[in-house]
Amino acid sequence: MTDKSARASVTGIVRRAYPVQLEARAKAGASGVSTVSGYASVVEEPYEMWDFLGSYAEVVRTGAFTKTLSETPQVQLLLNHGGLAMAYTKAGTLRLSEDSTGLHMEADVTAARSDVQDMLLALEDGSVDEMSFAFRVTRQMWSPDYDQRDILEVDLHRGDVSVVNFGANPATSVQPAMRAADFDKLGEDDARALYERLQRRLSPPVEPKPTAGHPLSLYQAQAAALAL
Repeated sequence: MTDKSARASVTGIVRRAYPVQLEARAKAGASGVSTVSGYASVVEEPYEMWDFLGSYAEVVRTGAFTKTLSETPQVQLLLNHGGLAMAYTKAGTLRLSEDSTGLHMEADVTAARSDVQDMLLALEDGSVDEMSFAFRVTRQMWSPDYDQRDILEVDLHRGDVSVVNFGANPATSVQPAMRAADFDKLGEDDARALYERLQRRLSPPVEPKPTAGHPLSLYQAQAAALAL
């Protein structure tokens, strides 16, 4: 029997992407500056996740951002979780808040930058409609069978909110790779089954043995096929 409690030991930075409604508008009284707004996370909406033990449900609970926002975290607005920051909480160009929908973000971006222009054009023509955020889980609760994870509190400090052009849906997001410590927690039967599965996956394909003699003629090949 697989011990699913190993799921509770997975730590580190994680990312979740959500399909959202993003809006971009010119900032009043600031030439060449646009304001982008939307939700980087949605609360109370369960979604499916996968790890080395299979699928489970995950939901970010209301209030998960209260503590971290009160601590004035340093968070940047990125594109696909990379590149130069387009807005920053420390500079006042990125503003984060929490409401009944989730984690709301509002960012003032400089339209003269080429990466910002690309993002704004993608938003305008509807090519981009997802956001993601990087965070650490500081408080969580698992169901007794470890098939549902409730994220109760997160840490956003030195994380990011990102506009993603083809972000992974939460249903297909991948958890951090299995660590040696996680493998050690598996029972002997489960560990052996995982090892054999990896062997099958990583083994080179078996090359067909060459046929002795001359190749079969078309007639012989058809006859052999009919005899099967």
